[in-house]
Amino acid sequence: VYSKEEAEKLAAEKGWAIKPDGDKFRRVVPSPLPKRIFEIRPVKWLLEKGSIVICAGGGGIPTYYDEQGNLQGVEAVIDKDLCSALLADNLEADLFVIATDVSAVFVDWGTPDQKAIAQAHPDEISKMGFAAGSMGPKVQAAVNFVKQTGKDAVIGSLSDIVDIVKGKAGTRITTKVSDIEYY
Repeated sequence: VYSKEEAEKLAAEKGWAIKPDGDKFRRVVPSPLPKRIFEIRPVKWLLEKGSIVICAGGGGIPTYYDEQGNLQGVEAVIDKDLCSALLADNLEADLFVIATDVSAVFVDWGTPDQKAIAQAHPDEISKMGFAAGSMGPKVQAAVNFVKQTGKDAVIGSLSDIVDIVKGKAGTRITTKVSDIEYY
């Protein structure tokens, strides 16, 4: 983050887009949707060899191929959840899990009326309008995966990962239900 003076100077010198962030200022860059994972072959190879592969954290590095076929970086941010959904699709995952710090997706979060969603049809949960800075991208990524593959996605706590895989915890987004079911 920058002071107003620093931000104005950087915007003028580098052509950056700057926006207020509280009493400071921050550089903003485009956030395009992920379209392709260029290095999917080595990820698949490592998985086939029994390795644990950590990738797509932070959304990966946005790149493109130029006219000469060289990989070039792009000043942008790719959402980590949407990138992870694309990765799971590319890997033909049986189940897409977004492990987070809450046990499920909640409606009316932080109020006395909050309720945890057990299962939801992708069309129904998409209508609910979750916050862009928290659960919104996770729900959208899970919905994208389910619609693209026909397989299930689950959002839940990392500490519940075994029960999530067993279908006993988290919020399961699936075409096997027609509405929204709560715990």
